[in-house]
Amino acid sequence: MAQKKNLTEPSVGKKIKTARTSKKISLDYLANETGFAIDYLKKIESGKEIPSVGTLLQVAKALQIDSGFLFKDQEESMEKRKDAYSKRTDNYAYSNLTPGAENKHLKAFQVSIDPMKEHKGVGYCHEGEEFVFVLKGKVEVIVGDHKNILIKGESLHFNSSIKHQMTNISKSQAELLVVIYSP
Repeated sequence: MAQKKNLTEPSVGKKIKTARTSKKISLDYLANETGFAIDYLKKIESGKEIPSVGTLLQVAKALQIDSGFLFKDQEESMEKRKDAYSKRTDNYAYSNLTPGAENKHLKAFQVSIDPMKEHKGVGYCHEGEEFVFVLKGKVEVIVGDHKNILIKGESLHFNSSIKHQMTNISKSQAELLVVIYSP
């Protein structure tokens, strides 16, 4: 199901492209700094791909911009678009729990992953640390080659510079508290 967008609000992809071009940063440079393919970055900038929180943090760091700038339009319009916001991607949704922390190293998010779906965009690494607390459901978090199974009330703290991936392995929606520290 496609998400309806308010055309008066700048998309995250447009903000990234504007910041990148105003700083005269090439897609090639951004790809090398983030580890993402140029085609993937083009899809983000064109709005054809909705990036994960980790992706946005990595891109913001590479562009040397405040990550809060990329989340701002989502926070301001969240109440009026609550239903659309909760379905931002095919497999998961997230909301920023730390508005106003744009210049801080620590950011918290509530993440919902649909049943038997992968939290796409997490199968990579980003500088810093990550903490995952399961509020509801059962998830599999793979960090490097190590598989972790977490249920309600369990948590995991790991080095997010190690490739990681998260999947909801239950038949109901998983709800998580995810805290990311970026130096």
